Amino acid sequence: MKFEDELEMEFYERSKKNAETTGYRLNSDYDVITTAVKNIANNKRQYGEWYCFCQKRTGDKEKDKKIICPCARRSRDVETRGACKCGLYIK
Repeated sequence: MKFEDELEMEFYERSKKNAETTGYRLNSDYDVITTAVKNIANNKRQYGEWYCFCQKRTGDKEKDKKIICPCARRSRDVETRGACKCGLYIK
């Protein structure tokens, strides 16, 4: 995978490692991965956290902890739908 900057590469590597340690995989669709990586890296640049782009931030740092990728809903979504909401992680 080739990304535009170090932050995107850092998030991709971090996500790949997380998927391996939790028994999930990253989506095999290049477009899904690049969309997620670019948007989540943008959130890191803008808000200082790896907030998932598919969930709305409240602006309350404590409440928004649950939408830091991998978000609190990932396991449930992957188990019930086969993928998390943004599609980055799959079963």
